[in-house]
Amino acid sequence: MQRQKRVAAIHDISGFGRCSLTVALPILSAAGVECTVMPTAVLSTHTGGFTGFTYRDLTADMLPMAQHWKALGLSFDALYSGFLGSFEQLALVGEIFDLFRTPDNLILVDPVMGDEGKLYSVYSPDMAKGMAELCAKADVIVPNLTEAAFLLGEEYRPGPYTEGYIRQVAERLAKLGPEKVVLTGVSFDDRLLGAASFDGASGSLDFYGRERVEGYFHGTGDVFGSTLLSGLMNGESLTEAARLAVDFTHGCILRTREEGTDRRYGVDFERELPRLIEQLSKKNG
Repeated sequence: MQRQKRVAAIHDISGFGRCSLTVALPILSAAGVECTVMPTAVLSTHTGGFTGFTYRDLTADMLPMAQHWKALGLSFDALYSGFLGSFEQLALVGEIFDLFRTPDNLILVDPVMGDEGKLYSVYSPDMAKGMAELCAKADVIVPNLTEAAFLLGEEYRPGPYTEGYIRQVAERLAKLGPEKVVLTGVSFDDRLLGAASFDGASGSLDFYGRERVEGYFHGTGDVFGSTLLSGLMNGESLTEAARLAVDFTHGCILRTREEGTDRRYGVDFERELPRLIEQLSKKNG
């Protein structure tokens, strides 16, 4: 029997609104991966579309948690970071990566900073520079095109894109340090929207898209990143894992639209999980 994989997920946790750890934990668990969690902050709701939310910063707890894990002799097949709530946390997560890095494990950074050409309100250009330094420690990064622009210190360019533009963005991001880059929110026309996966070692670029669904859906980046990592932990290639993540995220969006769920609440991913399990079982069976 194959040994169960273990991931350390370093994200915030929102009591309401599907995102961050409330997405990463169930998706990774459904994929048969043990998910150890390190909350960076606790909020009553996520910050997208809600006001008056509570916020508890857990910066002071992060390194002691990691040191306790290290003292217990814990090891991880992957470390996975997402939204970070302060500039100080960027350096702390880099230190935690160094603490648990091995020749065989995987570090995946989702540089959650903004969307649609703008940084989130809690982020500054200085934090974007710090995120670029954190990405240098990663094996795989999963930025959207807004985050890619800020990581590269250039202006955001809305789509549709050309393959040449996406390739040069991916190549430049890979030069920051990560060998593999998955760009989300990629479109070459008005019909399909998806992701481009780039392998710096081989120079290969693969795009996979599904029919565009108009509108903004909160939490889809966390759904995508967690599904991508689930695929990688189940032995899929970067290209296969990206396609799995596009399909699963698209299915969650369609279900949310059909159900008429308030989009601030996040996508209805829970009832799509059996399909994810089935797809992974087929590939591993």
